[in-house]
Amino acid sequence: MTNATANLLYSKEHEWVLQLEGNKVRVGITDYAQKALGDIVFVEIPEIDDEVTADETMGTIESVKAVSELFSPVSGTVVSVNEVLEDAPETINEHPYDAGWLVEVEVSNLEELESLLKEEEYQAFINEGEE
Repeated sequence: MTNATANLLYSKEHEWVLQLEGNKVRVGITDYAQKALGDIVFVEIPEIDDEVTADETMGTIESVKAVSELFSPVSGTVVSVNEVLEDAPETINEHPYDAGWLVEVEVSNLEELESLLKEEEYQAFINEGEE
């Protein structure tokens, strides 16, 4: 991985979380997930002020291969959405860790972040799955 991903936390559903300031986080899908999906053609994400719950569905991501559910790695309120994805969902394929982020969430309980995987743990998790 790169320095760009060193500060991220990961869910076992292949979402990443970047803590911004205070209790605000940015959420996206991992490079591993976008490669598995293939060419992304449509993304359905929550809207601003929607509530999301950790480990529950918060939308869908559609590729030429399949439609997959997006799971929220945290609970809280959506405070920002990546509007670029509406017209250019392929941004996720090109830049999964920066321009391809999905939503920003004001987290209701920061302790939830402690249950997420650090980068080394996530790498071990995906390597286990590929054996």
